[in-house]
Amino acid sequence: MIGSFLRTAGAAVVRRQRRFSLLPPPPATTADSSRSYARAKTPKVTTKAGKVRLKGPRAGGTEEAAGEASSAEDVNAAFELPTDPLPVTYDPALDVGPGGRPLFSFTDSFSPLTRKQANTYVDLSLEEWKAMLPEGLPVGMKKEFEETRRCAVMVRRSFLDLRDNFRRIVNPILWHSSKNANAKKQIVLDGPVSSGKSITLALLVHWARSEGWLVLYVPNGREWTHGGFFYRNTYSDLWDTPVQAAKILQDFLKFNEARLQCLTCQIFEPIPLGEGAGVGMMKGVDSMEMPEGSTLYDLIQTGIAYTHASVGVVVRLRKELSLVKDVPVLFAIDQYNSWFTFSEYEEPVTVRSTRPIHAKELTTVNAFRSMLHSDMMIGAFSHSTAVGKLRQELPDVPLDARLILPRYNLDEAATVCHYYLRQNLIHHERFSDEKWKKIYYLSNGNGSEMRWLAPFI
Repeated sequence: MIGSFLRTAGAAVVRRQRRFSLLPPPPATTADSSRSYARAKTPKVTTKAGKVRLKGPRAGGTEEAAGEASSAEDVNAAFELPTDPLPVTYDPALDVGPGGRPLFSFTDSFSPLTRKQANTYVDLSLEEWKAMLPEGLPVGMKKEFEETRRCAVMVRRSFLDLRDNFRRIVNPILWHSSKNANAKKQIVLDGPVSSGKSITLALLVHWARSEGWLVLYVPNGREWTHGGFFYRNTYSDLWDTPVQAAKILQDFLKFNEARLQCLTCQIFEPIPLGEGAGVGMMKGVDSMEMPEGSTLYDLIQTGIAYTHASVGVVVRLRKELSLVKDVPVLFAIDQYNSWFTFSEYEEPVTVRSTRPIHAKELTTVNAFRSMLHSDMMIGAFSHSTAVGKLRQELPDVPLDARLILPRYNLDEAATVCHYYLRQNLIHHERFSDEKWKKIYYLSNGNGSEMRWLAPFI
């Protein structure tokens, strides 16, 4: 009996040890880590250039997974992307689209393009793209540039309609009154996965900046709700994220520094101070004032220099931009749907439970999310980073603001395939109308899937 008791106790100890061994070890330090409870990201896996990317099995799998990995390598070896030298940059004999139409529109701006230039490509250098969009390029655009080995984008009719919508708002006298009545100041770009929402938003920002507009461009709205430190603001009962606030200010200066130096502040109320990134509250001071005659550039530099003021400066900047009348102001937010879901942060409730913090509870998101105003604002949904499907009617968004961006139609797909043929992504001897139409119908107009399937012709 005693022996059976000892065996039972020993088994219990083993089970208890196994249970506790599954817990992750405590972090070595918390000074530079996020005060959140999100799962760590898995490392990215890169593949060799010039080969079709396939989703491989998880590392450390069984023998079956290893067999799948070897079969995937065989597929990669069989279907390699063309690596032969590209033809000359511009050649009239090669720059031919479907029906013998020109494949490229030669311009350095999207302003002069008309509907006649729809479904043509505009070719800019990577340096020009980075100069106009220093905050960062969309992931889909970078993949397109890498795999086609050329920094060209197709001008779609949907982009031209979107551009003309905001053009009518700024210059109503140039358009018919009936068209001006249909112009929208607030738009939410929605649509299927890989329909080109982020690229369309980037083209709109490029056009607006070439016209001299003041654009606050956020290429990754999800970053506003993930990472860094977060503290509860005792005055507003919202959550401050000083690390993200400082980055917002730095990104806004990258392209607009010269313009901001010419715009003076119009609000001189004290700016509330919060907790700094990892340094706590400032002793004996709870607010700061901007000197009279300060510019928006001075305001932003203050938020960058003083971590305690970064969140307050971001909120003040949003109010100041609404008062700017000398130049058109546009707010362009990519991954806008991440501001209507829960953030990465969690608030401790008890010793063993936490409460997820919604994005609307973050001070920075709360200041910029609403579209119930008279400012020009456009947000693009990103379904590749979405955690769930949102309802049709969103809070703080007008009912008629949502605009569905379709995938490629047949004419656009024809232009895309002829461009891939031009860039040697498709073998010339295998190309035919029947084969590229098969790719179009197989992918249902999905841009990234068409690019992935193109080498299989």
